[in-house]
Amino acid sequence: MEQAKKEFNLMKLTWPIFLELFLFMLMGSVDTFMISSVSDDAVSGVGAANQIIAMAILILSVIGNGAAIVVSQYLGSKKPQEAANVTGNAITLNLVVGIVLSAILLLFGGTLLSALNIQGDILVHAKVYLHIVGGGIFLQALLNALATTIRTHGFTKQTMLVSLLMNIIHVVGNYLLIYGHFGLPALGVQGAAISTVASRLICLVLFFLLLYRIMDVRVKWSYYTVLSKKYVMQILKIGIPSAFESITYQSCQLVFTLYITYLGAEAMATRQYALNISNYIYLFSMAVSMGTSIIVGHLVGARRPEEAYSRVFSSAKWALMITVVINIIVILFRVPLFGLFTDNESIILMGAQVILLSFFLETGRTCNLVIINSLRASGDAKFPVYMGLISMVCLSLPLGYFLVFTLDLGLAGVWLASAFDEWLRAVIMYFRWKSRAWEKHGLIQHDTELQPVPSPAAAH
Repeated sequence: MEQAKKEFNLMKLTWPIFLELFLFMLMGSVDTFMISSVSDDAVSGVGAANQIIAMAILILSVIGNGAAIVVSQYLGSKKPQEAANVTGNAITLNLVVGIVLSAILLLFGGTLLSALNIQGDILVHAKVYLHIVGGGIFLQALLNALATTIRTHGFTKQTMLVSLLMNIIHVVGNYLLIYGHFGLPALGVQGAAISTVASRLICLVLFFLLLYRIMDVRVKWSYYTVLSKKYVMQILKIGIPSAFESITYQSCQLVFTLYITYLGAEAMATRQYALNISNYIYLFSMAVSMGTSIIVGHLVGARRPEEAYSRVFSSAKWALMITVVINIIVILFRVPLFGLFTDNESIILMGAQVILLSFFLETGRTCNLVIINSLRASGDAKFPVYMGLISMVCLSLPLGYFLVFTLDLGLAGVWLASAFDEWLRAVIMYFRWKSRAWEKHGLIQHDTELQPVPSPAAAH
């Protein structure tokens, strides 16, 4: 009975996260689909710009992810006042960092794109998109902080509904501004960028209203204006290593993008289409990893490590099984899926080849998502960083170069190098969790001695 209840709680958390992630990825696919009507170069330009935007969002995750873990452990230890204080501090910090990043992307966006060897019409499209969406990245900063906090309180369904609204607004905006309907100008890539920023602004207001409806202890104005050294250090202790590991990964993807620019415009477009399809393969495992991390944070805060230990292995097993099923379905329908985006036969053939390799890539990624997010939630955030530097930077990048240019495997070489990295780290992370070294990294146990809570594991 207890095990069934734990499974129910995980699913109760996970299905809204799954739908929210699905909607987020769907928004990216709709962007790609609608922009593909402009040209394949436009798709490549938006894809290149999004590589840089993704880096900025990862920098913002320093505070958002760190705060979510700290809040979850305070909630698990029955300290809602401290959780509210951490939330206010995190929102202010994210806003400041977001404004700085917006300024950087506005001033130096073109230089960053040129450094990636982006040229010609692709560069023109990329600059337009990066200046508008990148200039409004501070909105995403606030969205990240609010959404992660609301999820940590267990209100994943509410964040999903707001995301649904954001997607609807975005799609309608794309329809109006990319193609120029109802008397509006046909702005192409610029229209897609304006639609993205407008939908984020509207939903930001809704997230603030939702925050004040769901919290047991409200975030006071002083929690925004007075930063506590204690809470800021707790956030950064988890946030910096967590974000650095993600930034390292994204930096490697940028280097892979540089490799691919030398393969030509068709390879660039193929990769963008393939990434859009691959996103749906690991969608379920991402949702499970986020739901599991919320539960693990609460359990660690409540000093119930045995339940956290078994929860992670159970989650990893289910996520891996579902990923395999989804992967097989995508492989079977890979040609018509690429046909949704383009009628270029060379791109479809190249994309169908690399999607075959996704089976090796996505299974390893699934294990990493669940275990690494759980390590972070337990407070053990530094270990994945060290392993990431060794596997991603020291091994996968040189291997990718060798496969792409020396063995002339082209785009397939990037997929194989990424799969090697994911599986190497997956094996290492499995043994790290099994060693239980993460148990000594809890954040809250150093503040006060808590008595173990005997009730079954629950997320909220």
